[in-house]
Amino acid sequence: MLRINEISLPLGANTDVLRKEAAKTIGVSPDDFTYFSISRESIDSRKKNSIKMIYSVDVELESGEEDIASKFELKKVMYRQRYKYIIPECKRTSALRPVIAGFGPAGMFCGLILAKAGLRPIILERGNDVKTRTKDVKCFWANRLLNTESNVQFGEGGAGTFSDGKLTTGIKDGRVREVFNQLYSHGAPEDIMYSARPHIGTDKLGGVVKNIREDIISMGGEVHFGCKLTNIIYANDFIHGIEYTTVSGEVKDIETDCLVLCIGHSARDTVKMLFDSGVRMEQKAFSVGTRIEHPQELINKAQYGTEWNNPLLGAADYKLSNHPPHGRGGYTFCMCPGGTVVAASSEEGGMVVNGMSEYARGGENANTALLVGLEPGTFGSDDPLAGIELQRKIERAGFIQGGGDYTAPAQLVGDFLNDRKSTKLGAVRPTCPTGVALGDIRTVLPEYVTKTIAQAIVAFDKKLKSYALPDAVLTAPESRSSSPVRILRDEFMQTNIRGLYPCGEGAGYAGGIVSAAVDGIKCAEAVLNDET
Repeated sequence: MLRINEISLPLGANTDVLRKEAAKTIGVSPDDFTYFSISRESIDSRKKNSIKMIYSVDVELESGEEDIASKFELKKVMYRQRYKYIIPECKRTSALRPVIAGFGPAGMFCGLILAKAGLRPIILERGNDVKTRTKDVKCFWANRLLNTESNVQFGEGGAGTFSDGKLTTGIKDGRVREVFNQLYSHGAPEDIMYSARPHIGTDKLGGVVKNIREDIISMGGEVHFGCKLTNIIYANDFIHGIEYTTVSGEVKDIETDCLVLCIGHSARDTVKMLFDSGVRMEQKAFSVGTRIEHPQELINKAQYGTEWNNPLLGAADYKLSNHPPHGRGGYTFCMCPGGTVVAASSEEGGMVVNGMSEYARGGENANTALLVGLEPGTFGSDDPLAGIELQRKIERAGFIQGGGDYTAPAQLVGDFLNDRKSTKLGAVRPTCPTGVALGDIRTVLPEYVTKTIAQAIVAFDKKLKSYALPDAVLTAPESRSSSPVRILRDEFMQTNIRGLYPCGEGAGYAGGIVSAAVDGIKCAEAVLNDET
């Protein structure tokens, strides 16, 4: 197979034009292609008066592919094998079924691989199925009645279910392609297979995760909702079983010699239980900050110029960072074009916000997290769980500042930069469904965080026109971008307690939907390779 890169076409060019241009590039006829597929599509908007679409395509010919590739620079045309994921041979001899705690991206993909390998995994998820969970979340947003076990953080699909469904990742691992293949085959939009910035959208994610669940069950696996891992049973540093509590409060146990921990970054009670049980863990850097909302039209105009409302381009996004020579840096994270800010609390008395977009990204505002990285030395203690307590402190401050009813504290950018409280909204209407309470977000976030955010906004304004719009809205706190703890594992993906596999974002080994899913696959492979 040949991959042909850097094919530039005007907006609106169809697939036939792309095929012809690809054939022209390597000196063959389009009829010579026995296989043709778009592998990447991106927008080049550097010249606002001449926006182009940039493509990479994969093609196959009857013969001569390596010879053709040798005539080009590697970055232009390369010869490669078509990717195919093969499940490793199962060396596991135990008759006991593996258990997975958590059914977010890591748990789903770990469960899918183990089910395909014939191991019939038992999956426990503390939250509800995606349909019931959606009702729980909407009830919280409408009535401020928080279900601490089924919410934006907990439930089928994990925290990513109520997000943009963003699939961008910086990891270099062939398993990424298998993640995309499986998401597409389970109902995700086709364009995730080639978009430079793929996303599913929260409105479509629910159907995808449900299809994955049903696939696992069809192969003999089990998925139990409303079931929270509450204890591990072990002796001589080997796991022998687990205890879990059902939604009705009933305590049950499962005999197993394999537990994969896909608990997510917000299962603080589970982390505490594991720590108290002697599972080794350490502090991990994490980030906190705020959400910033601009009119989507402003972002479109800044990115696309006169083509800002061209339907072929859709809602514009951005990714920005500021790293001063001396001092902390700030960066944007999980940008949601045409999306909303959402209340994402999972503990009573704590305020958390996140961002969400539907697939069409048709909302009035754009929002993104503005985050500042915190290193372990800033946590105030050497306790491995000190980062969790710092998160809680910030979230409790946000809850109080918002009025104690899950209203989110907010401030206009102009007021924030001038260090004054906000008392009235401007042209930007905040989208947080539980509402906002205007004031000063400096009362919520540490001073070094707000100082860095202020510097970043000013720097970003030089990169993206009108970013420091005075009426733009800052909503706080965004505190759950990643886990503040890493559960230590060895080269066999296990902890100091054998048979215990920390996995995904909550264990400190991933940072998004795709990387968590890849880690789930890797842990499944480790289970298959363990000759227990």
